[in-house]
Amino acid sequence: MNRTRLGIASLLLASSSPALADTLIDNVRGTTIGANGEVETFTGLMFDNAGTIIRLIRAGDKKPKPRKEYQYHVDGKGRVMLPGMIDAHAHVMGMGLAALSLDLSETTSLAQALEKIRSFTAENPKRPWIIGRGWNQETWQLGRFPTAAELDAVTGNRPVWLERVDGHAGWANTAALKAAGVTAAVKDPAGGKVERNADGSPQGVLVDSAMELVSASLPTPRAEDRDFAFATAQQILFKRGVTAVADMGTSIEDWQAFRRAGDANKLYVRVMAYAAGNEQMTLIGGPGPSPWLYADRLRLNGVKLYLDGALGSRGAWLKAPYADAPATSGLPQLTETQLGNLMSRSAMDNFQIAIHAIGDKGNAAAIGAIEDLADTYKGDRRWRIEHAQIVDPKDFARFGKHGVIASMQPVHQTSDRTMAEARLGPDRLAGAYPWKSLQAAGAKLAFGSDAPVEQADPWAGFAAAITRQGPDGQPAGGWQPQERVDRVTAFAAYTSNAAYAGFAEKRFGRLGPGLRADFILVDTDPMTASPEQIRATKVLETWVGGGLVWSVEPPASP
Repeated sequence: MNRTRLGIASLLLASSSPALADTLIDNVRGTTIGANGEVETFTGLMFDNAGTIIRLIRAGDKKPKPRKEYQYHVDGKGRVMLPGMIDAHAHVMGMGLAALSLDLSETTSLAQALEKIRSFTAENPKRPWIIGRGWNQETWQLGRFPTAAELDAVTGNRPVWLERVDGHAGWANTAALKAAGVTAAVKDPAGGKVERNADGSPQGVLVDSAMELVSASLPTPRAEDRDFAFATAQQILFKRGVTAVADMGTSIEDWQAFRRAGDANKLYVRVMAYAAGNEQMTLIGGPGPSPWLYADRLRLNGVKLYLDGALGSRGAWLKAPYADAPATSGLPQLTETQLGNLMSRSAMDNFQIAIHAIGDKGNAAAIGAIEDLADTYKGDRRWRIEHAQIVDPKDFARFGKHGVIASMQPVHQTSDRTMAEARLGPDRLAGAYPWKSLQAAGAKLAFGSDAPVEQADPWAGFAAAITRQGPDGQPAGGWQPQERVDRVTAFAAYTSNAAYAGFAEKRFGRLGPGLRADFILVDTDPMTASPEQIRATKVLETWVGGGLVWSVEPPASP
């Protein structure tokens, strides 16, 4: 985001609180998911001075009277109004920090990436470490991981640490390996792998838990860095129409940044936080989930647990070996016993549990743990499985039990398609990114982006969900097209279902009386537009709690 846009957005944020008093916004083409799960349309809405919706105005309704029923009026100019989009799985601080560091996500070759790294290193001579993310050896068609020697050629003796696009592998140069004490004598930690040369020396890439061997030596972001990163992340989200987000992997430092923003009246996006493991959960929440804070803008819901790694770095836990690497079936981060113990510890204090599971073995283990605990920990638990990318069709039906939420990211399917084919082989593709099958089994779908792994773009995700095609329209007819979902399902997964997944359905996620006035004005109706038009959706205005927080137009002069 350029400085001009950031400055405009900051002005809008500064003017967004308090909300307008008893305001009518009409002349809109409004669409929302209703309380019954069906699509509802309306032509306007009214909200009070607390930013809570009083009434939806539908076609044929008697128009409210000015000064008697409302004090302020906004003409929607015939634009499309939708509930604010909800990203059901993202990494908020990671998104902001990534925007402020070296970004390799658009590189298409190793040579292009190295040139970008060379330029960034030269342009930032005072940075003690060069830190970034976004590389993908699959996109580069490299056929292997990159090496420390290749980084050395463009970075010299300054340590460099670059996370893979999925956050499940890191690429270090020799200076970084030396600074972290990673030598041939270092053993692979449980749940991790150090890629090695023939003589056993580290090659430069560390996978999953092995990443900590280097990341523990990185400079710690200052509180000011986190505050700026969070402010940056909010603007990224608002520009794309996202008004609420499930933050997957919140640390105590992240939580304190959210709290500082709230205390300073600079917290506008709604954050449903899931702590990065049980230790962070206890540090943040103590005896249980936090209350909703700052007018429903922040809550610690529960905990995020990692069961396996990612498919791209071959860390996802599979039932059978990888088709393109038959010596491994992945890198489980926990045993099934450890997972059950951690879940039990969290559930006894009523924390909601979100389990990262990508491989079919990982998903089966996650479902098994839920089945084991469900009879002990009764009530409205809303067990979540994050990603659920590869599921054995034999396990589909198990997702329908115990109210399991499948928190999935449609853009992963379009990004990963060819890589998934190579990793799995043809026999396991029937269980790859199985949105419709899990929905048919009774799971509730909540969609997100996994930003900064992917862009926090619900419009790209919406189009992918209904087509199973990438932005290039490929493959013709969609990849595994039987797993496409309809528009209503996709719309709900980015709004009402995503709110439900975070115990927020009585606060936001739809537009209706008693709910927060979180809405967007856009130039495209996703319920009727073509997939290409949906991908190109332009967000014109974003409102949170009845306050304008982002506009494509600059603010009016005072």
